[in-house]
Amino acid sequence: MSGAWQSPIYQQTALIVLSFLFIAGLLVYFLRKRNYYFVVSWASLKSWLILAPLLFIGFGLPEPWPLIILTLFAVTGAKVFFQLMGMYHRSYFVLITYAGIIGLAASIYYDRVDVYNIWPMVVLGVSCLVPLLRNNYRRMIQYISLTSLAFVFLGWSFMHLALLLKLQNGVYQLMYLLILTEFCDNTTLAISRYVGVKKVFSEIDHRRTWGGFLVSAVITIFVAATMRHLLPDRSEVYWLTSGIIASVGGLFGDTLMDVIRKDAGIRTLGAFVLGRGDFLQRMDRLIFVAPIYYYVMLFLQGKIG
Repeated sequence: MSGAWQSPIYQQTALIVLSFLFIAGLLVYFLRKRNYYFVVSWASLKSWLILAPLLFIGFGLPEPWPLIILTLFAVTGAKVFFQLMGMYHRSYFVLITYAGIIGLAASIYYDRVDVYNIWPMVVLGVSCLVPLLRNNYRRMIQYISLTSLAFVFLGWSFMHLALLLKLQNGVYQLMYLLILTEFCDNTTLAISRYVGVKKVFSEIDHRRTWGGFLVSAVITIFVAATMRHLLPDRSEVYWLTSGIIASVGGLFGDTLMDVIRKDAGIRTLGAFVLGRGDFLQRMDRLIFVAPIYYYVMLFLQGKIG
């Protein structure tokens, strides 16, 4: 089966996005010494100048390569999570999570969504056997809970992106959602420095203001409308819903992971490619966006409900 790279629409989208990143990166590079905002923007942009072409190449390959790439992302995200939580050395729980993510990928590959939705209970059940097999009770409730959290968020929830591949224009919808979510997050951080005073979650995140978020959401919805050619249906309800999900879902996913990080007392773990934050900070905003978008699209297409 030929990959998405054979499609002129995919090539056009890649050219537009990469050109935008290159021009924005060039401008920010020369302005990076002006103030802290441009320093942070350059740190983020230089990561995507490297990663974005690789993503377009990878997701443009024939099946099952896009599924394999997303599975590797999910496994890597789970690894970073366990490192942040200080339980990466607990190999039993880590391997159970990895095996569960691979099981999710197999379920998607064979079109078994029913099996896909059973995997969280399977992972929980197997995790509960570890204390018995190890004959150890110390901190096991904590380990089991964190394992379930890692698998549900970074496995089951995130891998809904791979389920999108099974929908009409699936790879286009995947790239569409990734672009909108990343765009909204970066614009929210940038605009919040200049618009609004009241923080969205003042005790958790001091960077995002209501003014910045609302302005960014409006711009994101506009971007969703301009790129609606990637959707199976270009009617208003599809791109409008997509923009709202990317904006609101991304905010909650990112903030929830901030809660976990701050409660654990660890902000970041290494750098993502060359820029700011770690690998998990590129994934966290998708943990709500991916499943919500997937089921809303099924609903709008009359496949559920």
